[in-house]
Amino acid sequence: MKSAILGGTGVYSIEGIETVEETVETDYGSVTVNRGIGDWENLYFISRHGTDHSVPPHMVNYRANIQALIKLGIERVFAIYAVGSISKVVLPGGVGLLTQFIDVTQGRSNTFYDGGESGLKHTPMDEPYCRAMGEKILAAAEDKSISIGKSGTYICTNGPRFETPAEIKMYKIWGADYVGMTAATETALIREAGLHFAAVAYSINWAAGIEEDLAFISHQDMEQIKNSLTDIALEVLFAPLGPCKCKDEQE
Repeated sequence: MKSAILGGTGVYSIEGIETVEETVETDYGSVTVNRGIGDWENLYFISRHGTDHSVPPHMVNYRANIQALIKLGIERVFAIYAVGSISKVVLPGGVGLLTQFIDVTQGRSNTFYDGGESGLKHTPMDEPYCRAMGEKILAAAEDKSISIGKSGTYICTNGPRFETPAEIKMYKIWGADYVGMTAATETALIREAGLHFAAVAYSINWAAGIEEDLAFISHQDMEQIKNSLTDIALEVLFAPLGPCKCKDEQE
């Protein structure tokens, strides 16, 4: 079984795993992926912003990235997102499971089904993330004594600018727990593809207006969180899964 990790801000490699760079050609352009070597030959990694963090969130070639996973035969995907905290579900320096999202992005290609030759398909989003993978993540975190929010709503803004305090106040009223710029677009495409997909957010600061001080976490704290999350990902991506709706919804 082949699995993949999608990393964003601060996550540009998989600690302790040697990889080789490969290029996958898709209908939307070429994608650089890193494949594990040896015992990890079925593990792939994509850095959505590039390893030099040069690709802004509204310019990420999301369709190419996800189609590359499809062409590689990936069955499970674990995504890691840096966010700003809106509620106290996840405080800065903490991590939380994504269970719902709100999408306020504009002008992005967030579907494979544009009509015409690509056809039309309405993909259910009542359960955007794989329940079975989520349960495994929570269990793995508990085993490793890692505190993790068991549920949370991610609101996805367009970027690359940050949000105003007025916007964050509105998003809090809507029920958002944390804010980022990439998860909704990725989630929609992965759900269309019918892959098992789980996502975890780690908070690097308070969103604008929540606290007087944005309180960005340190680079050292970010590295520690990243390593903890990749450890969990490696355990979950290849573990037996219980029942979920990921495949049923695509039939």
